[in-house]
Amino acid sequence: MQRTSIPLLAIGLVIAVFLACRKAPSLPPAVPSSTISTVVFNIDSVPYARLSQYHFFEGTMADLQPVDGVLPYAPITPAFGDYSSKARFVWMPPGRKASYVADGRSLEFPEGTVLIKTPYYDQVLPNHNRRVLDTRLMIKKNGTWVFAEYVWNVEQTEAYLDLNGVNVPLTWVDPDGQPHDELYHVPSEGECGACHKYFDGRTPIGTKPQNLNRTLTYSEGPMNQLAKWVAQGYLDNGYPATIETVAKWDDPDEPMDRRVRAYLDMNCSHCHFAGGFCSYRPMRLDWQETADPVNLGVCVPPQDPFAPGVDYIVHAGNANRSMLYYRINSTEEAVRMPLLERTVKHQEAVQLIGDWINSLPDTCQ
Repeated sequence: MQRTSIPLLAIGLVIAVFLACRKAPSLPPAVPSSTISTVVFNIDSVPYARLSQYHFFEGTMADLQPVDGVLPYAPITPAFGDYSSKARFVWMPPGRKASYVADGRSLEFPEGTVLIKTPYYDQVLPNHNRRVLDTRLMIKKNGTWVFAEYVWNVEQTEAYLDLNGVNVPLTWVDPDGQPHDELYHVPSEGECGACHKYFDGRTPIGTKPQNLNRTLTYSEGPMNQLAKWVAQGYLDNGYPATIETVAKWDDPDEPMDRRVRAYLDMNCSHCHFAGGFCSYRPMRLDWQETADPVNLGVCVPPQDPFAPGVDYIVHAGNANRSMLYYRINSTEEAVRMPLLERTVKHQEAVQLIGDWINSLPDTCQ
């Protein structure tokens, strides 16, 4: 059945930016050589006006082939974004490394780090070509994270800095041959800040060791991602050998509750934790805390009347009486969750969460 997205209305978000008290020293541009990345980066000049100015990619830029030093990575369970695919990369200035903090906390990155995420669709009509939509950078600058959004032109030759948020209309075809009209929303700086809020600062979402501890195939062969980061010189070799690793949310060999916890951790926990944008809500949805079903909302009443028949955040044994299921299953802007990054139903996740809730013994009174 065709899923048609709903345009995202303007969201008034005021995100405070707290700068570090002492400005970190400027980093010089990388010097091209046979052993040093050809990335062009001057911390006093970024973000640049055009994506091509960084030289992150070689050849045809839209092919997203990284130059040496721009390292691809992939979370075990990625965030959903209206069925788009995402290419992710990390770059750090020469001689600088990230460090381990905790299984469920993002790596601590050095000054000058750039995290790169590029959503795209394959099989976009009329020519069934790949369409790259935007490239999102998080740049560690002066002790905080700076956002830079680059929107790609129709010709797929360049992407331009735009922090205002734009909608990109397109039609893509799924593997079953079904077309889907999409109004893909490129987030604004404020929307990025809402998702990446961490108490009074900002933090990456997809770079927690628990979600990176997997094998990835590189041009040199398969290797554990964290070990690869160490070999690349991007990570101190001091992380634990026994990281509590999340499930792959769509792995049928994993228990259903672990799959649900992994999905909620990646898609919802960055707002639903003590320092997040939705910290006033009772759910605590990061991986470590959802081992306790109360933090998932099981048999926890909503804070305010929500919808007829909905009496718990998760009504064990009855998805139709559960606020979590109601919101995951909606595209109405005032109801849907997550609010950002999603305008269509993630049908497979709706099915998983509904099946999980219905499988729980009904212990709610």
